[in-house]
Amino acid sequence: MQGILGVLPVASRAPLRVLFTRQLVAATRWLHGGGVHDDDPKEEDEAVPYADVPRPGRRWERKPYVTPMKVLIRRAKEERQARRENPCRVLEHPPDNGLLVPHLVEVAHRVHAARDRLLDGLTRLVEGENAIPVKRCRFCSEVHVGRVGNEIRTCEGRNSGARNSLHVWRPGTVRDVVGFPYCYHLFDRVGKPRVVHKEKYDVPRLPAILELCIQAGVDVERYPTKRRTRPVYSIEGRITDFEPDEAGDLEAGTLPEPASCTPLPGPVAPTEISSASTGASDEQEEKEEITVPELASRTLQAWLDMRSGAARLMKKYSVHTCGYCPEVQVGPKGHKVRMCKATKHQQRDGQHAWQEATVDDLVRPGYVWHVVADTGGEESPPLANELKRYYGKAPAVVELCVQAGAPVPAAYRSMMRLDVVPPARDEYDLVA
Repeated sequence: MQGILGVLPVASRAPLRVLFTRQLVAATRWLHGGGVHDDDPKEEDEAVPYADVPRPGRRWERKPYVTPMKVLIRRAKEERQARRENPCRVLEHPPDNGLLVPHLVEVAHRVHAARDRLLDGLTRLVEGENAIPVKRCRFCSEVHVGRVGNEIRTCEGRNSGARNSLHVWRPGTVRDVVGFPYCYHLFDRVGKPRVVHKEKYDVPRLPAILELCIQAGVDVERYPTKRRTRPVYSIEGRITDFEPDEAGDLEAGTLPEPASCTPLPGPVAPTEISSASTGASDEQEEKEEITVPELASRTLQAWLDMRSGAARLMKKYSVHTCGYCPEVQVGPKGHKVRMCKATKHQQRDGQHAWQEATVDDLVRPGYVWHVVADTGGEESPPLANELKRYYGKAPAVVELCVQAGAPVPAAYRSMMRLDVVPPARDEYDLVA
């Protein structure tokens, strides 16, 4: 009887649900005369009603590879064979030869401008007059967007067992909403692509998205970089630059010392002061005229533009991340600074296990629980731990802008579960 009436485990129910949904959709199409089309991937995606947030991997497991290992091995064999056949060759394709990709320079400028608009909009939404409260746990990295912190027991910080895994909320800032990991700045991404352990305090660090824009063609005065006009040579796998140095007093292989700080501005003329004051007043008037929903929509559009542009840049400009920790490095190779403290770092002598990065590694989304907007004057109760399977999730930037009045993007609509009505606390055990 146990084999006949036994209940299937949870792991085996999910495939049956998807299969039943696909059979139901196929039967509906057949009744309407459309037939069954198994080759359309969009129709298969529509059969599954919800898309869950990607689950974080375990701490002792390595991140999944973006490119399969077999493809990486095949590429390495092809490069080794080409190096044997032609030891001295000119690298033709940018950016491997030190030149910029022409059609991506404009994309880099748009990503850089979108990042500035995003930070400005988030600052006004979080710290303005009609600010939307952002809360962060005192003991872990959990973030909540809303007036009342949630009661979901997911805290893994210090003394979480004594608190029954409940969060201790405190006011948050813009840095808690969006996170940009830092990386080392490369003055010459082709001639000197790696930062060694001795240079960890000499080379400046900056946000990785900004470093990607600089390498793709954006000029920032604080972080100078070398721009070439002719491609480099590869002699037995070593990069050689035969381009003469424009600054004649610099020796080959030496780098100019970057300025430690920007110089202070000199005295300003009265006319310049008046023009600057009028420009500041015009900007202030523009900021006052825009409404909060319009500001939220622009901020959300800047977030989407920045991520889509960064994904385009990463197809040409390589970005690496550690397989065990969140360290990121923009460039053809990862750095050699021994500062990894993740799993198995003793075997690697503190060095990172570099692999190909994704957009989420470059711009961390920071998923938070979705809070339904208040329909009446009373404040909605906090999210209950018993009903967490009915709540949706979204990146903190998206949740903040949606609560400010921006429309929900189509890419995050299924993730936020807007069409699900959670039951009351005294009814959750009555719902199947």
